[in-house]
Parts: sequence; structure tokens; C-alpha cells
Amino acid sequence: MKFSQILIEALESLNSNKMRSGLTILGIVIGVAAVIAMLAVGQGAQDSITGSINGIGTNVLFVFSGNRTGGMARNESASKNVRALTINDAKAINDPFAAPSVSAVAPVLQGNAEAASQGQTTTTTINGVTPEYAAVRNETVTEGDFISTEQYLGHASVAVIGTDLADKLFGRKDGLVGETIRLAGQPFRIIGVLASKGGSAFGNADNQAIIPLTAARDRIVHRSGDNVDIIFVQSVSAETTPLASEEIKQIMQTRHNLAVGAENDFTVFTQQDMLQTASAITGILTIFLGGIAGISLLVGGIGIMNIMLVSVAERTREIGLRKALGARKRDILTQFLAESSLLSLLGGIIGIMLGWLISFIVGKVAVATGNAFSPSITLSSVLLATIFSAVIGMFFGIYPANRAAGLQPVEALRYE
Repeated sequence: MKFSQILIEALESLNSNKMRSGLTILGIVIGVAAVIAMLAVGQGAQDSITGSINGIGTNVLFVFSGNRTGGMARNESASKNVRALTINDAKAINDPFAAPSVSAVAPVLQGNAEAASQGQTTTTTINGVTPEYAAVRNETVTEGDFISTEQYLGHASVAVIGTDLADKLFGRKDGLVGETIRLAGQPFRIIGVLASKGGSAFGNADNQAIIPLTAARDRIVHRSGDNVDIIFVQSVSAETTPLASEEIKQIMQTRHNLAVGAENDFTVFTQQDMLQTASAITGILTIFLGGIAGISLLVGGIGIMNIMLVSVAERTREIGLRKALGARKRDILTQFLAESSLLSLLGGIIGIMLGWLISFIVGKVAVATGNAFSPSITLSSVLLATIFSAVIGMFFGIYPANRAAGLQPVEALRYE
């Protein structure tokens, strides 16, 4: 039997039961659409996170207090004996003789506080920084200036704010230099507005207020002594980042009086470490989401098998007549497999389009809510869903097709 004849007969058979065929295809459509959409969401999350990390710069390192390379339980148990990071730690790292691979260091005090101005209030992130922070974190201003050395040393009550914070408090994003805002009830004069970076998996970089570290310690983010929350370090180049990491570890081990072989009470992350960690997490997330969506595709396959078994029962006399007229077992088997495969293929094509539409809507909703997140449909996910749906059709069609092909002509003709 020719392929074209098999295809025509399969279409005629499915067309004779439009409602049943449509409902069967719907199961595959939902399954494929779910797989496409879930994988797109997972890929979009990975792109968003890695894009945020890459936006920091290729030669930036992060120094945290506590050993964050182990499990959560170990981190909690060890936190009681962990020494906090200090301004002096940052100064030691910035020593060109001890760390020649380091070009700049920026210690940061972090916290959240209520921001208010002109009767408007909102919660924002407060970053107490040094003047070097702008260069290390690639921060630029659209108007005004960043925090200067004089303002840092003078504990000045000045602030550089993000565009989202500006919009919430003032209803505009420009012409704000000289305005006053209150952070945790304390007045600060705006000296600059940051260029927009958008939201990310690490939070909204546009909803923040950057103030001198000295002013933050005095008025808002209270820490004992000269403690800081994180130290950002910029290496001389991307190539020297691993060497800078080793230099930082040696300096910190010496300053914290750690014995040789002892567990560090700090953690140094490079951008590559952050990317690997983020990729691992989002990879697991994508597999998890794809697995959940795959279950619906499996259910659709079971629906195909159920419908094909019903079709075999309804067409028993037809099968007997075909065999009596000379149809071979292979012909019957091929015919029913063609029908099940056609069901899954049509469902797969429609499911791909529906999955793209769902991803498009999710992306639009993310943009409307101010999140820099865009689901990404890859060719591999489309091919995976298409091949999987075809395999599902073949797999769940084998048993009904084999059952039809195995019917004896005499018994089939007697069937009522």
C-alpha cells in the first residue's frame, strides 16, 4: 500500500469522527503547549539571571561573610563563629602589594527602609557605598553626579536614586537633582539619578537609593564598628580574576587568623562561579517544569491509545472484510499506526503554536509588571516537543494497531 493511500485513508477515518478526533488531539495540544511554555519559561529565567550577572562586569568578584559553599545546615551552625567583613578588610584587599591583580574595591552596607517625598512613600533598598562603587558595579547616572570622596568623608546626607524609586516618589525620572527625600525618616538631598538597569532575578536595580557608606552607618543601616555586608572587588582584567580570587583568600585568611587547612569563614565568588550556580539552579528548574508538562503529554498519549482501541472495536467487521479481500497483517498495522501518528502530529503542530502564544503572553505580562523576564523558545525545545509527541503517537498506537492486525478474518466478519 502506498504512503499517499495510507495517509488519505487515515484522514478519512479521522474525519468520520470529528468530535472524537478533535478531543483526542486536544490532549496532545495541551501537553505539547505545556512543554513548550514551561521550557520557554525556564530558558527565560536562565537568560535573565545570567544577563544580570554579566551586566555586573566580567571581572567582578564578590566577598561574603560565612562559608557559603556548603549546605544550609552547615552555614547556620557555623554562623555563630563567623567574623563579619569590615572596612579594614576592604582596605587590605585594595593593597597593591598584597593583591596586585585587584584594581578597585567597594565595600557595601545593605538594608531596606521606607522612602518618602511629597506625600508619597515606598519601600526601597538602601546601599551605603564608597565612591569606587560606581566603577566596580558599572553604575552610571543620567543626570547629576555620583557620590564623591568629599561627600563620603564628610558623612554627607546625599543620595543617588534609581528610576523606579524616582517615578514612585516624584512621578518623573528627570529634573530631580536638588530635591529632598526621606530615608527611614532622615532627609537626604538627591545629587543624581541612576541609568535604568531594569528588574532581574536579583531584585529591581532601579528601586534603590545609594548613599555614602558613612552616612548609612550613622543614620540608617546600623552595624557595629566598621562592619559591612559585602565587598565588591574588581580585578585588573577578566583573565586575572582567578588570580585575584586567590590573593583575596590569602589576605582574608591572614586577617581572620585562620589556620592552614581550616575552613574559611568567608566566601569569594567570581562571576563564573555565580554563572555556574545560576545555570545549575535554572537547569534543574527547567527540567522540573518540563517533567511536569511531560506528564500532560503522557496523558494525551493514553487518550490516543484509548480512542484507537475504541476505533478497533468499531471497525472489527471492516478489518475482517479487508483481510478476506487480501489485506496483509502489515497493511492493517500500518493503517492504524498512521492514524495514531497523524493524531499526535496534528496535536503537536497546534500545541507548538499555542505554546508560543502562551510564552508571548507571559512575556508581555512580565514587561507590564516591570520585570526583565522574557520566555525564550528555542529550536531544541520545539524539536523535543515535536519528536516526543510523534513518539507518543507511535508508542500508544502500537497496541491497538497490533490488536487490529491480529484479528482473524472469520471471527472479525462474525463480530456484531
